[in-house]
Amino acid sequence: MKKTRDILTIGFALFAMFFGAGNLLLPPFIGMQVGQHIWITILAFGLTGILLPFFGVLSVTNAGDSFNDLGNRINKNVAAILGTIIMICIGPLIAIPRTAATTYEVGILPSFPTSQPIWTSISFFAVTWLFSIVPSKVVDLVGNILTPLLLLLLIILISIGITQPIDNPDISSLSTMDSFSLGFTEGYQTLDVLASVIFAGIIITATKSKGYTSTSEKNKIVIAAGALAALSLLIIYGGLIYLGATSGINDIEIKRSELLIHISKSLLGKYGTLAIAISIALACLTTAIALTSAFGTFFNQLTQNKVSYKVLVTICCIFSCGLSIGGVDTIIQFAYPPLAFVYPIVITLVLYFVIFGQIIKSKAPYIGALIGSTIVALLGLLKALNLLSEKTLQLLNYIPFFEYDLGWVIPSALLFLIFYIVDKIKT
Repeated sequence: MKKTRDILTIGFALFAMFFGAGNLLLPPFIGMQVGQHIWITILAFGLTGILLPFFGVLSVTNAGDSFNDLGNRINKNVAAILGTIIMICIGPLIAIPRTAATTYEVGILPSFPTSQPIWTSISFFAVTWLFSIVPSKVVDLVGNILTPLLLLLLIILISIGITQPIDNPDISSLSTMDSFSLGFTEGYQTLDVLASVIFAGIIITATKSKGYTSTSEKNKIVIAAGALAALSLLIIYGGLIYLGATSGINDIEIKRSELLIHISKSLLGKYGTLAIAISIALACLTTAIALTSAFGTFFNQLTQNKVSYKVLVTICCIFSCGLSIGGVDTIIQFAYPPLAFVYPIVITLVLYFVIFGQIIKSKAPYIGALIGSTIVALLGLLKALNLLSEKTLQLLNYIPFFEYDLGWVIPSALLFLIFYIVDKIKT
């Protein structure tokens, strides 16, 4: 009984940590664009938004107790550098400011059209700071109190949208492959693969604090909780993509927040604005608390306690508050280039350690895979910044799947194999 209760608490906490601003706004917007290609898009978005984050938690669990244990399997400097890039992206640069901006645009602005985002941001981060300042309470607070209410509200919205759809899905101009690519790459914007390798440390610490100290017990609880979180995400993501496809809207210029408000009002009437405001506030607050706590813990450990956890949490909240005033769409547009660079690298690290980590102990093949994905990711960054000529882009499109932003897949696999063979010959 205790084990089941602990799995539910930790699993729901992990779901809420993953399910933040982007996770609520992105799926309906994707669904609106793909029209009849709903199922292939759910599959694609599920790969980067659900399966890979689960693998991220699994890779850290297999490696040890934190992202440093995973990164150290290659090189301790790589762990520090990559961990810092990830933590800045999912912390005060992109993900945390986006939570406050979403709360304002979807939760506050529709009811108070003359309000200013600065006051919402200050209030939001004051609450975030209060709940983050004691890291040991984060998992229980999120898993036992905030997540069940969030899930209930979203399931009601999705259930009504499935049984009484607003409209039929439009015929999309996108091909099946284009829809798959859109779902796959938009999954980057959830930031969940990046967050998973950091959140894993919080979940493992919480698991140990509940008495599961042996490696076997720890792994079983973390994997079960991760599976529960993944199933919850699949239900919610799939439902939200369907709501977007049946929203009756086909204007790609519409703001993501406006689309979500339209859906909630159409399905829930006068209560739609209130329901979505509460859902947004809960989703964003749980994620902001978890990310702020993770930011403080990571850099406190990286500086070997030279900078205190409380000081780091305070700095994170102040910086995030300032950036959040720019608005959701501005943050999302700004986020794509850095995410296009770091995502393939983290996915490579996670995938290869989950698949081969127990079989291949040598560092060389993993270094090869990371070299391959890093080179292609750098080219992808230049493409995202429009710094490549048409001729160069035409040449790069000879790399398999490069035009779909998946060019890292084959080079990382080839270099993994080459470095493995060379290492075997040497030894």
